[in-house]
Amino acid sequence: MTPPTARPLSRLRAAVLCGALSLTLLGGCATTGNPRDPLEPLNRAVYTFNDGVDHLLIKPAAEFYRFFLPEFMRTGVSNFFSNINDVIVALNSLLQFKLAQTASDVGRLLVNTTVGVLGLFDVATGMGLEKHNEDFGQTLGYWGLGDGPYLVLPFLGPSSVRDTVGWVGDFYMWPVTYIKDDETRWILIGTRYISLRADLLEASQILETAALDPYAFVRDAFLQRRRNQVYDGKPPPDEDDIEDDKPKPAPGKDEPKPEAPPVGIKP
Repeated sequence: MTPPTARPLSRLRAAVLCGALSLTLLGGCATTGNPRDPLEPLNRAVYTFNDGVDHLLIKPAAEFYRFFLPEFMRTGVSNFFSNINDVIVALNSLLQFKLAQTASDVGRLLVNTTVGVLGLFDVATGMGLEKHNEDFGQTLGYWGLGDGPYLVLPFLGPSSVRDTVGWVGDFYMWPVTYIKDDETRWILIGTRYISLRADLLEASQILETAALDPYAFVRDAFLQRRRNQVYDGKPPPDEDDIEDDKPKPAPGKDEPKPEAPPVGIKP
């Protein structure tokens, strides 16, 4: 019988080999035809690599964190990092000229940092200061930059060309980036990562049991969610959906001939 610890190791080794093979053969690999995912062979390799790292390191750490830390302490940690993230939210609200939302975001940040003891307690929500979700990738989309090809980033997960650029922008907006002490900075980054993973333990279990193709499920869910975020919950009809909704001629019948253009207007 294979030891339980050997399974994640073998999965990780297979992921690394798969990733190396995909990088070598990427130029000659054919996609599955999804126009939003032209790099699917490489993306699947990175997804498998991330899954191996998650099963080997991240998920056990998140389970340990959740088992030994009481719920009220985990909530405080989540609130703390959510409050820090409100700096990014407020800056991107301003970059999108959402001035009323910017004022609300700044007010939320001030209230939770002071009355909420550095954000450990979410006092602002009870005062009617709603939590928003803005980042630099959404800001780029707001100003008309398309998302580009879907990408799966090592360790970071689902993204796109636009959101990868946006992630770099958010990194330099994040206050933790400017902590000079390396040990303190990396402890905060690691704690935030484990806290986020602990919040997703149930979701990952549902994904593993319900999705026939977890990669495709995560990709489609991510792209739909990001499109919804960029357009503030009111996205325009997708071009693919418009094409699908167009009436098609009945089988066996000739398609109508195009009408002649009006006199004086060139076709």
